[in-house]
Amino acid sequence: MKLKSCLFSFLFFFISFSSFAQNWQMIWAEEFNYTGLPDSTKWTNEIGLIRNNELQYYTKNRIENNWVSNGQLKIIGRKEAYNGSDYTSASITTDQQFTCTYGKIEANIKIPIGQGLWPAFWMLGQNIWQIGWPKCGEIDIMEHINLDNVNHGTMHWDNNGHTSFGGTTICDFNQFHLFGIEWDNSMIRWYVDGVKYKEGYIYNNINNTEEFHKPFYLILNLAIGGNWPGSPNAQTSFPDTLLVDYVRVYEKVTGIENVISTNHLLTIYPNPIVNHATVKTTAEFENGIISITDINGKEVFSCVATYPETPIQIDFLPKGVYLINLSTEKFITRNKFIKE
Repeated sequence: MKLKSCLFSFLFFFISFSSFAQNWQMIWAEEFNYTGLPDSTKWTNEIGLIRNNELQYYTKNRIENNWVSNGQLKIIGRKEAYNGSDYTSASITTDQQFTCTYGKIEANIKIPIGQGLWPAFWMLGQNIWQIGWPKCGEIDIMEHINLDNVNHGTMHWDNNGHTSFGGTTICDFNQFHLFGIEWDNSMIRWYVDGVKYKEGYIYNNINNTEEFHKPFYLILNLAIGGNWPGSPNAQTSFPDTLLVDYVRVYEKVTGIENVISTNHLLTIYPNPIVNHATVKTTAEFENGIISITDINGKEVFSCVATYPETPIQIDFLPKGVYLINLSTEKFITRNKFIKE
């Protein structure tokens, strides 16, 4: 983010302080604030027929199956003949580009619903290419099949053969949800919209869970058909799209007490905005700065923030998608909005 010179020293102090004084510190993020194919410095496309007897052919660099615009990643499943398959889709991973061991991993996602559709946000052990699955370990953060209103969170590993453990929670999949895990050397905890619904213990490699103390990479995909959901039927709508607003990874900062973490809710309303809006946060603060950046990361607006609400006037901004940031002495938080 480029800062205006008059605010640089002020914000530098806040950002530096915040990097220290918070429970979770962001170490990697994909905000999708650009237009085009997924960023090749962060994502790699899987290609072909990959796993689980799925029906789709995963394509690479094909805008019909994966595209970023309006601040969102779109993974698009299509019914079409392609390289011997009847369906196409996309699966993108951070393999060889980013891994993490432990942390908070989350994504804001709206999933497609239909018989035979199998969207997922998940992780695999980086050493899969050396030792195979399930010995590498797998963490499913979000999986959904067919027309169910259930999100699945699961861990898979090798315990003298494939073993799994996990849970489910009810969701309204007609809207975006924040799917995430918190993962440390003791357990993996699954969340939807900040509410924990399951946890699995991995402390001291209990039940041969040593896989979960090694690096994992991220995967976003929309599968069609396969062992679990079965095939699409005449009622399945194509094309259909998995929408991803952002993906963020945090590491835990230890030894700090009485701090405010980065995940305090920042809202802006109305959204979309025409001329005027109000910015609100649930976390108390005394000094803060609001800044707005465009999809290219250029700062286009800044003002002093007040708790709990700050009115802003942005009638001068062109139509588009923007990222709004609130930086204070105790935390940094952000959100997206649309300017109409």
